[in-house]
Amino acid sequence: MPVMTYRQALRETLREELQRDPDVLLIGEEIGAFEGSYKITEGLLKEFGPRRVRDTPIAEEGFVGAAIGAAMLGLRPIVEIMTINFSLLALDQIVNHAAKIYGMFGGQTSVPLVIRTPGGGGQQLGATHSQNIELYYSFVPGLKVLAPSTPAEAAAMLRAAVRDDDPVLLLENLGLYNSRGQVPDTAEVAEIGRAAVVRPGRDLTLIGYSRMVSVALQVAERFAESGVEIEVVDLRSLRPLDRATLVESVRRTGCAVVAEDDWLTYGIGAEIAATIQEGAFDHLDAPVRRVAMAEVPLPYAKPLELAALPNVTDLATVVEQTLRATRRVGA
Repeated sequence: MPVMTYRQALRETLREELQRDPDVLLIGEEIGAFEGSYKITEGLLKEFGPRRVRDTPIAEEGFVGAAIGAAMLGLRPIVEIMTINFSLLALDQIVNHAAKIYGMFGGQTSVPLVIRTPGGGGQQLGATHSQNIELYYSFVPGLKVLAPSTPAEAAAMLRAAVRDDDPVLLLENLGLYNSRGQVPDTAEVAEIGRAAVVRPGRDLTLIGYSRMVSVALQVAERFAESGVEIEVVDLRSLRPLDRATLVESVRRTGCAVVAEDDWLTYGIGAEIAATIQEGAFDHLDAPVRRVAMAEVPLPYAKPLELAALPNVTDLATVVEQTLRATRRVGA
């Protein structure tokens, strides 16, 4: 299997989907002549022309609304919003229109729309450009929300999103764009709504998504040196959420820690903790613990920004505390 970056996996998959289906088109700010702020669409305007790769004004509500109309009429638009923070300007279109049209009109029309957008801190972009606000969209019935953690997952989930008849948000973390990994030669299509056990274990379930899966795997590797086997679960899909896989894993291990790149209060981890409490309470040997970023607007200063973001040390500390509570280490 070839090795490529997360960025390259997205670009090659966009190219494949444009080649495969003439109804697929790309829409967004600076995605054509400038080739995208993060160069995901590099070379695609030259290859497919302005009819398939369409630059837009700086008007998120307008071009997302146009994409919804195009999807209702049979096209399959892929919208790039420069950052998830800017998606707030299109919140009405996404939440009140894209998510609602199929249900409000009795299934007479669908909205096969994909919105790609990056988020996350660590790049010194300031508080209004560094948020992970996936919870806003994961909360909304009618939307599907995906958060790939590796180049292979990015490719497989993007294919699934493009071919799905419902509106899908594909969340990309800025910190992952240069990460590298193997990507299958075959055009794999992910199953939306399915989590993955990416590292089996028996002593504790460590749950994450997007960037935090890599952090979780590093923590698991650290504990493996002392004979502790941590099971790492990649959520992959935030809506729909694969509750069954989470519950099954925790029933095996007896304890769980959730790692997320958003704020702790009302975060994705709170929903996961509630899911585990409802489905695996009698199997828990310790309370479900959560690790998230500091509850502050993310600072611009690099040392403060890094201090606010969850890291390997933060997660390892909570994992060790949980294991000690179960008397599996340090008893």
